[in-house]
Amino acid sequence: MGSLGDFWRYGVVKTARKLKAAALSPVLAARGDGPVRSAYGVLMVPNWQDTTFRYCIFGTYGSDLSDLLQGQREPFVFVDIGANQGLYSLIAAQNPTCRQIIAFEPVPATHARLAANVALNGGAERTVLHQLAIADKVGAVEISVAADHTGTATLAGREGQSGGGVVIHTIDAPLVDPLLAGELPIFVKIDVEGLEAVVIAELAKTKAFARAQAIFYEVDDRWASAREIETLLRASGFTRFAKYGRGHHYDVLASRS
Repeated sequence: MGSLGDFWRYGVVKTARKLKAAALSPVLAARGDGPVRSAYGVLMVPNWQDTTFRYCIFGTYGSDLSDLLQGQREPFVFVDIGANQGLYSLIAAQNPTCRQIIAFEPVPATHARLAANVALNGGAERTVLHQLAIADKVGAVEISVAADHTGTATLAGREGQSGGGVVIHTIDAPLVDPLLAGELPIFVKIDVEGLEAVVIAELAKTKAFARAQAIFYEVDDRWASAREIETLLRASGFTRFAKYGRGHHYDVLASRS
């Protein structure tokens, strides 16, 4: 996609969706507290005060990852690291070739919404939920969570980050590996607000990582090094890197062939 197309898709259209979400959310919130169908076709329990929820409902995140998940034609397992309220786990469950979803969301309140959304969409029999974060050590740590934007929860300790501290539990490679046991190819999504390199480094230590055929991960140049992440993945056999987005905040799809 050329620079003009990128500007239209990731600049104009995305901004318009954000404005639409801000304008219509109060109206829809006033209609009641029943399940809400998102622009991606999945149902979600209402959480209108949360920017992340509103972006899910109005399709602000675009269709890059949703198209990739829905376009898989061979049996696979979807591993959702930093699942939040479960948008992409729910989308993956719509694809019958997705035989299992393994979702990691460590923040208790957000994890509860994830579980509720999975139950609401009827994908519970194929979905395994872990109230855990993947890190380079095992233990209990405090994560910063903004009440009005759960998607910005981070262990990275960014300057200026606001939000209350919540205790979560982390696991490293030896504990992650058995949770990913199986034989099918794995499609991984990683959205952990600046700790993508740490998560990938831990995944690379697992036996299961050999089955990872594609990894869709977030990059923000303000607190993550795209070069560091790519170097880690190339060392593990990933050879293709496709960028989705523009500016300092974008996504990358890494694949082995």
